[in-house]
Amino acid sequence: MASSVRLTEAARRDLQEIYDFVAEHDAPSKTEHVLEQIEKVLTGLAESPERGAHPKELLALGIRGYRQLFFKPYRIIYKVTGNVTYVMVIADGRRDMQTLLQRRLLE
Repeated sequence: MASSVRLTEAARRDLQEIYDFVAEHDAPSKTEHVLEQIEKVLTGLAESPERGAHPKELLALGIRGYRQLFFKPYRIIYKVTGNVTYVMVIADGRRDMQTLLQRRLLE
């Protein structure tokens, strides 16, 4: 069953920050490639929202309400509520994800 995918305001900011960072530190063509690949992940998410794994940082806290997909090095953290998938975080997985997830999802 297809799901509607919605980005939270925080996820929209994440995407803008990724865009700005890649544009500043890499070639302009790389920026478009990164955004296209993230969009492909989001399109796939709409088709099959339950396919992602639970983030290990949240599993360690006993939290199973969130899932994740990857476009390396980026992690897309989301939760499924009925037929709507809410993207909560789009972040470079090399960051301190434990702190980021606790701050963003648990506070």
